[in-house]
Amino acid sequence: MAAELVRGQNHPLTQVRLEIRISAGVPVLAGAALADEHGTVRGRQWVAHPGAPAVPGVEAPRRAGAEHRLAVDLDAVPEAAHRVDVFLALPAGTAAASRFGAVPAPHTTLIGRDGTELASYTVTGLGAETAVIALELYRRQGVWKVRATGQGYAEGLPALLADKGLSDAAGLAALIHEAAARRMPDVTSASTPPSGPRATASASPTAPAAGPVRQPARPYEPENPGDGGPVPQRPAGPVDYTHPRRTASPPQSAAEERPARPVAGDAVGWSMEERLYNQVWGMFEDLARTTAAYRGAVEFADSRLEKEVDQALADPSRRLGAAADAVRAAAHARRTLLTDQARAAFDRDLAQLTAEAEVVEPALPPACARWDSPAWHAYRVPAEPPMALRLGDLHLPESAPLRIPLLVRMPLERGLWIDSGPAPAAGERVPDPAGARRSAMTAAVAVAARLLAVHPPGAFAVQVVDPTGAGARALLPLTEAGVLAAPPVTGAAGVSRTLERLTRRVDLVQMAVRGGVAESFPADVDTAQQLLIVNDFPYGFDDRSVARLRFVADEGPAVGVHLLLVADREDAADHGPLLDPLWRSLLRLTPLPDDHLADPWIGHAWTYEPSLPPQGSRILQKVLTEVAKARTKAQ
Repeated sequence: MAAELVRGQNHPLTQVRLEIRISAGVPVLAGAALADEHGTVRGRQWVAHPGAPAVPGVEAPRRAGAEHRLAVDLDAVPEAAHRVDVFLALPAGTAAASRFGAVPAPHTTLIGRDGTELASYTVTGLGAETAVIALELYRRQGVWKVRATGQGYAEGLPALLADKGLSDAAGLAALIHEAAARRMPDVTSASTPPSGPRATASASPTAPAAGPVRQPARPYEPENPGDGGPVPQRPAGPVDYTHPRRTASPPQSAAEERPARPVAGDAVGWSMEERLYNQVWGMFEDLARTTAAYRGAVEFADSRLEKEVDQALADPSRRLGAAADAVRAAAHARRTLLTDQARAAFDRDLAQLTAEAEVVEPALPPACARWDSPAWHAYRVPAEPPMALRLGDLHLPESAPLRIPLLVRMPLERGLWIDSGPAPAAGERVPDPAGARRSAMTAAVAVAARLLAVHPPGAFAVQVVDPTGAGARALLPLTEAGVLAAPPVTGAAGVSRTLERLTRRVDLVQMAVRGGVAESFPADVDTAQQLLIVNDFPYGFDDRSVARLRFVADEGPAVGVHLLLVADREDAADHGPLLDPLWRSLLRLTPLPDDHLADPWIGHAWTYEPSLPPQGSRILQKVLTEVAKARTKAQ
């Protein structure tokens, strides 16, 4: 799968013979400049452009156009060249648009020799710029990579080339524009952005573009950082939480102008629950990408500062004195300007997402709502199972006040593991082991209570294995309400019996499904969805019980048997690597805030916070009482 980059992000290149495809929507001229390890272009002979389209390793288009293809052979690039900067510029002296902010965002794609799409980048966020470095192919330690640069220049191509160290930048820019003008196609409406899907991606400096229409999303499954494997990535653009095709409500009077209503899950053909789930997915993705764009911009500003300072200090005669101080001060000022601009753009996106969250959060159904939501205070036992379940909240350090609900699709496709190992929370001391275990079990009870509450009476059952009885206090909300399928099981013998019974259920349902008789079960088999809570694993587990637990974790979700493990992984060290597949198959959660979850696009380390009832609230007991009453009536 191709990597869809955001500004500042890099990606390794697995092939050296490439085709770079550019789609701009309006005529632009395209070229490439070779640069040394300091980013300096050593002369005109290192710039491929319409007037001189071929340089070693690169062939550029010979005319301006809305679509371009550049051929690149990185093996043929001179050894002294460590970078290939791909640039775009709006033609001068024509009827074309006068700035990139008024046209659709240019889209670039890298294609390998075998036709494989390697990476792509949409150059968003441009305003008054008339020239831009879109991509940078660079060599580091013998390996070529691509970086999504998106560095724009309001002063146009002369400023871009001067920034690359060319002393005759103005003359070369004039030559490039003249060559492109000789081959310009006859365009009568180039200043008008085209209609269609790509037109919605255009943006102006004063009004951010409407974001792409969010499609129905697959359930997101955050992963532990470092798990490996390619991560699909997509470009980040301005965030707009109004529906791109919905017009504002008509004003009641000439003085009244109503803004477009927030999406709040608006999409034809979807249920409200589906729409809201999809919108939360979109918010999660938008925050991931806008944060990646901000971090990439800061990284770019830092690398540019380092480059400029290194260049200033390269000449020993200029390292000291007022001139050197002035150069360093100017470099730091440029870095500050770039980071301030990036932060301002990030803050605008964050404000829109915050406004969207204020609309979406109160509209979420109980299964996806916070415990302090009015949805729970007006709770009624549902007649249908939920589409998704809230396991907690996620946030990033740059946007800590904004929380995105962590939703998983139902039925659960993988088990859960609530880590009871001592771990420091932000700004807190490391809890004692007993306190950590109590906190973990409290979080598990909150998950179990939510699962029971959002299913119809009798459609979901919870069983508890607590070998040492250490979780009795945390389990009180469930045991006092009488909503457990049976009293918590203690002792090694009870552990063995429970796992034997669940293993038998999984086996029988699998055989029934394979035989096409999914409704034919013995009378003693409970056909309800099952959740098994195991506290203090692996205490009370022998090798046979461990094997059965692994079987339930692997095969159970497909036939309605789910696992919630409350354990400290260090406690299972005696089993060695035998239990590693078990841990990897579970979604790890923590009872205290912890930054261990990664999104599937950029790989940010998100801070997870469990979904717990407010301190002192009796909402959990109230909800479980309603669940118990509904069960009694249904029997």
